[in-house]
Amino acid sequence: MTTPPIRLVVLFGGQSAEHDVSCVSARHVLGAVDPSRYRIEPVGITRDGTWVRAEDAMAALARGADALPDSLKAVGPDYDLLPAMHGAMQQGEQVVVLPVLHGPLGEDGTVQGFLELAGVPYVGCGVLGSALTMDKAKAKEVLAHHGIPQCRFRSFHEAEWSAERADALAADLGLPLFVKPANMGSSIGVSRAATVAQVVEAVELALTYDEWIVVEEAVDGREIECSVLGNHQPRVSLPGEVVPADEFYSYADKYHDEAAQLVVPAELPVAVVERLQALAADAFVLLRCEGLARADFFYEEEGRGLLLNELNTMPGFTPISMYPKLWAASGLSYPELIDELVRLALERHQRRRRRTDR
Repeated sequence: MTTPPIRLVVLFGGQSAEHDVSCVSARHVLGAVDPSRYRIEPVGITRDGTWVRAEDAMAALARGADALPDSLKAVGPDYDLLPAMHGAMQQGEQVVVLPVLHGPLGEDGTVQGFLELAGVPYVGCGVLGSALTMDKAKAKEVLAHHGIPQCRFRSFHEAEWSAERADALAADLGLPLFVKPANMGSSIGVSRAATVAQVVEAVELALTYDEWIVVEEAVDGREIECSVLGNHQPRVSLPGEVVPADEFYSYADKYHDEAAQLVVPAELPVAVVERLQALAADAFVLLRCEGLARADFFYEEEGRGLLLNELNTMPGFTPISMYPKLWAASGLSYPELIDELVRLALERHQRRRRRTDR
């Protein structure tokens, strides 16, 4: 008998500053999914948090992937996801939610907790892995405790901030340095500060996005990334190298100018590749990640070697995104990647149900 298609709910949009990136990523997920294997249902989350049935995207997809716009729009009638999902599951239909959501209120454990309470399988990290990895400050502290090499950093809450602290940060970490919101991605709110005055400006900017701030030393090294896939026994792709066109790999460099070069695979000695893959897998497990993550490193060829910068639990899926590019170079196509992510989601759900269905 033919296996009935899985109902794949693609969540996109969201309330974070990465709303637009999510809409682009989701468009390409929809375009790559095999319609013979999945019954696709795009659901948007508006900037004000309303969940909507993205009927325009569904209509475009019905005409074929080429009919999809460059970016989806989180518009449509209000949609109560849970009754629809529970109804489908009670009828014996397999349902998996793919939350293509970047940043707070989507990638930080909030949506994951909602889906856990609802008992619906979903792609990606669970509540703890999502929350911990989203918070760069706490993730760095956990990784430091376990001896994962990183650049020097400091973190603090907005209540601890005053302009006078900028001098101490500059003296401690040196100039230039980088200032980041702890809970944000896509380089949003990130600044390079070359003077104490710029440190003050950078922190004030970052505080518009988050109440927790991370300040890092500048690293003179190559930017190397790899993709991680799996649950408790993850596999790691070949590495790629980002050659920024800007002073650093900024939001504009990633999504607007497209001027950054992505070298896939990166030209690295075999021993360095093996070390990078081992560190990425270790960090993935230490931070309780599941499903997928992209691991970003600095490589100081004549210095400290590999330094882990961060893990991203829902990396971009746009045509210029590194995550799918690296898996393609490692022998796993975009459609196959989605199939594997769905399989991992169902595997995790079944494993967890053994302890909750009593």
